[in-house]
Amino acid sequence: MAATLKDVARLAGVSTATVSYVVNGTVRVSPQTRERVLAAIKSLDYHPNVIARSLQGNRTSTLGFILPFKERQVSDPFFLEFLAGIGDEATRYNFDLLISTIPQGASERSVYERVVKSRRVDGLIVADTRHNDERITYLTRQGFPFVAFGRDGDGLDFPYVDVDGQEGVYLGMQHLISLGHRRIGYVSLPPSLVCASHRLNGYKKALRDNGLDYHPSLVTVGDLSQSGGYRALEGFLGQLQPPTAVFAGSDLMALGVINAAQEHGLVVGRDISVMGFDDTQLAAHSHPPLTTVRQPVYRIGKLVAGMLIQIIQGAEPKERQVILPPELQIRESTGPAPGK
Repeated sequence: MAATLKDVARLAGVSTATVSYVVNGTVRVSPQTRERVLAAIKSLDYHPNVIARSLQGNRTSTLGFILPFKERQVSDPFFLEFLAGIGDEATRYNFDLLISTIPQGASERSVYERVVKSRRVDGLIVADTRHNDERITYLTRQGFPFVAFGRDGDGLDFPYVDVDGQEGVYLGMQHLISLGHRRIGYVSLPPSLVCASHRLNGYKKALRDNGLDYHPSLVTVGDLSQSGGYRALEGFLGQLQPPTAVFAGSDLMALGVINAAQEHGLVVGRDISVMGFDDTQLAAHSHPPLTTVRQPVYRIGKLVAGMLIQIIQGAEPKERQVILPPELQIRESTGPAPGK
């Protein structure tokens, strides 16, 4: 059971008002008393409950989002669209959005514990679900409301919205194969992500269905950054038989592939085809415009926020687990395989 203000006061030998003064910094107390209170807070692992201090009584009317520790950065256009969707839906229901980052040197788990124990938000949105995801395990055990962007890979049951990544990559591969490409490089997402497995399965299934062999040398792991895509193509071009097309697991990595190709004097869409996954706003305005698999990131942000607000308000969402269909967006970065 979580420690209370009274527990801290009792251990420190002071009044609850004095503990409140130290916590809120509203009234000056002696250094000795302050040290006793702080020692008691640390000993009891006490976290001030912002809901208890809220004028609204038992809710903060705030949704929380903690930036994933090792995946995308907030500057990633993927996250900018996702957060825009969350924010717009939250505003519609008079909720705020609190975005937290993980300080350098701190553990991701500690940030989740701090946010949950302090009750500074009514629920959390989790993105980029992972295999053996300790965030989801912790929130489930705490009974704390959350909705995820991404499915589970370990048999847990929780509310989520996701896109059929296997079908998306399969559609993209069918497009490349229809253009005559037979050696297709694939830049995978980090294997810790659940969606990475789905998308790689789509790549392999398309090869099998078209009678093409799977070559491990044509698959590399990217880090969801533009530089990761750049390095991936550098590796592919060093092979005796470089691929004639590259499918990157995110638009940002695909843009890195395009940059590397152009620096090597290749014309994208003619000498080599490049495809991404996401269809962020950058995709249509790249040079050349990027063929990609669209997942409606802004809409997903609105859906997860709406589901979470329903749960917070005690309602059961009409659909607790939603998988959306992907869409192929064909642009100028893909063309017939050389010689076709």
